[in-house]
Amino acid sequence: MSPVFPMLTVLTMFYYICLRRRARTATRGEMMNSHRTIESNSRPSPLNAEVVQYAKEVVDFSSHYGSENSMSYTMWNLAGVPNVFPSSGDFTQTAVFRTYGTWWDQCPSASLPFKRTPPNFQSQDYVELAFEQQVYPTAVHVLETYHPGAVIRILACSANPYSPNPPAEVRWEILWSERPTKVNASQARQFKPCIKQINFPTNLIRLEVNSSLLDYYTELDAVVLHGVKDKPVLSLKTSLIDMNDIEDDAYEEKDGCGMDSLNKQFSSAVLREGPNNGYFDKLPYELIQLILNHLTLPDLCRLAQTCKLLSQHCCDPLQYIHLNLQPYWAKLDDTSLEFLQSRCTLVQWLNLSWTGNRGFISVAGFSRFLKVCGSELVRLELSCSHFLNETSLEVISEMCPNLQALNLSSCDKLPPQAFNHISKLCSLKRLVLYRTKVEQTALLSILNFCSELQHLSLGSCVMIEDYDVIASMIGAKCKKLRTLDLWRCKNITENGIAELASGCPLLEELDLGWCPTLQSSTGCFTRLARQLPNLQKLFLTANRSVCDTDIEELACNCTRLQQLDILGTRMVSPASLRKLLESCKDLSLLDVSFCSQIDNRAVLELNASFPKVFIKKSFTQ
Repeated sequence: MSPVFPMLTVLTMFYYICLRRRARTATRGEMMNSHRTIESNSRPSPLNAEVVQYAKEVVDFSSHYGSENSMSYTMWNLAGVPNVFPSSGDFTQTAVFRTYGTWWDQCPSASLPFKRTPPNFQSQDYVELAFEQQVYPTAVHVLETYHPGAVIRILACSANPYSPNPPAEVRWEILWSERPTKVNASQARQFKPCIKQINFPTNLIRLEVNSSLLDYYTELDAVVLHGVKDKPVLSLKTSLIDMNDIEDDAYEEKDGCGMDSLNKQFSSAVLREGPNNGYFDKLPYELIQLILNHLTLPDLCRLAQTCKLLSQHCCDPLQYIHLNLQPYWAKLDDTSLEFLQSRCTLVQWLNLSWTGNRGFISVAGFSRFLKVCGSELVRLELSCSHFLNETSLEVISEMCPNLQALNLSSCDKLPPQAFNHISKLCSLKRLVLYRTKVEQTALLSILNFCSELQHLSLGSCVMIEDYDVIASMIGAKCKKLRTLDLWRCKNITENGIAELASGCPLLEELDLGWCPTLQSSTGCFTRLARQLPNLQKLFLTANRSVCDTDIEELACNCTRLQQLDILGTRMVSPASLRKLLESCKDLSLLDVSFCSQIDNRAVLELNASFPKVFIKKSFTQ
C-alpha cells in the first residue's frame, strides 16, 4: 500500500480531533451566534402557524406568599391572562414566592447548606404551568410586574398533564438558563429569553427562580407560551448548540456522566488492571479522600471510570456522608437510588427535595433505599416530594431512629393520617410542615413525644382547627424551641401567645405574619416583647393593630432584634420607629410597607440616620 494512504488517515484523524476540540472549546460568542443562526432559520412557516397561549392551570409549586384558601399573592394567579401587566407595583392579583434576598438564610431557623451542590444549580423555588395545547416551543414570555429578575431557568416536559394515560417515558429539557443576575429596575417588564429548540411537543412548562439578589418580593402576572403544532425543520445541517452547553450539566449529558447514566457509572464495572497508579499509590488514603470531597456527584461518577484505585475511593461510603440529590430531580429514579445504595450506608444528610414526581421514584424504591441507608440519617430533606405516602413516613419512622431534621415542606399530597408516624421520631430537633395537611390530633402527638424540637414550621397548615391548643402544647412540651413559624395560622389568639411566651423563653424567631385574630389591645405583643428578650426575628405582617406601644416595648426589651416586619399597620409612627432603631443596634431589616403613617419622606429620613438598616417600603402604582 502506498505510504500516502496512512498519511491521509493520520491527517483525517487529526482534522477530526481538531474539529471536536473546537466544538468543545468554542467561545461563548460562537455558541450564541450558532444558536441564533439556527433559531432564525427555524421559524414557523406560514403553513405551520404559531400558537400563542396563556397558562391554563398551575400544576405544582414550592412556595407562595399567599394562603391556601384565597387568591391574593398566590401562585394560582399565574393561570390565565394578565391581571396587572403592564402596571408596576405591589398587587395582590400576582404570584409571589415566600422569600426574597438573603434574609431567610440569615435567620436562626436557617439550615446549613449541603456540600457537593454543583455551582450551576442555584434554583430556590419553582412553579409548573400546564397549557391547553401541546406545541414545539418557539418562545416563552414571563410577565413580571414587580422586582423582576428572579427567573433563572425554564424547562419543558414531554408529559401531557391532561392525558388520561401515564406516559411510558417522561423527559425534561432546559429551554433556557442563566445564573442569577441583578436587575436594578423594579418596574414591570416582559421577559423574553432566547430559548432552545426541543424535539418533542410540550404543554407543561416549569419556571425555576432564585430571589437572592432581589431587593424585595418578585411578582409574576402571567406566562405566555409560543409554539407550533408541527416540528420545525432546521435549514442548517448543524447540531443545535444550547446556551447551557457552557454549563457543567450539559457536558455531563454528552459524556454520559449525567444522572441518566448514574446507573452505569456506579455499577461495579470491571476496570482493566494497569501497571501502576503513578504517584497516587504514594499518597495517603485520607488525602485522596479529602481531595475527592470537592467533586460534585457527576464528577465523582466520571472519576470512578479512570482506574481501580480511584474507583475504590469514589465508591467509599465516606464520600457520601452528605448527599444532595435535589439538583438532579429531573432524572433521578428508582434505578439511580438502587445503584447508590451500597455507597450510602453511612449517609447522614440526604436531600431528596423536588425528586421522584411523575413516577420517577416509587414508594417501594424509596423504602428499599432507606432500609439500607437510613440507620445513620440525621437530616432528611423531602420538600415537594409528591411520591410520598403514608407508607413512606412509616418507613422513615422505623428506619431512621437517629433522625434530627425532617423537611416535608409543600408535600401537600400527603394524607393527614400519614403524619401520625412522625411522633415516633423522638430525637427530632427540626420539623418543617409548611403547606402540609397535618391535622390537630397528629400534631399534638408529635409535640408530646418530640420534646427536643428546636425549630418548628407550621406555616399555612390549614387543617389545624385550634392553634391556641397547639400553642399551649408547644409551651408545655417544647421548652428548647428556638424558632417557630406560624405564618397565616388562622385562629391563634392572645391566649395561645401567652402560652408560647411563658413556655418557650428561648425563642429567637417568631413568624406571626397574616394572623388576623391577634389584637394589640389584648396586650399580646407587649407580652411577647417582655417575655422573649432573645428575639432576633419577629414578623407581624399585615396585623393592622400593631401600635407605637408595641414598638416601644420591643425597643426596651428585645435589643437583639435583627429583622422586623410590620407591613400594613396604621398605628405606628416614625417617632416610635426611631426609638426602635436607636435601641436595636443589630437591626438590619425593617419592613414598613403600606404603613399609613410612614410615608416616603419618613423612610428617607430614617435611612439617612440609620444607613445600615434596609428599610422596605413597597408601593402600588
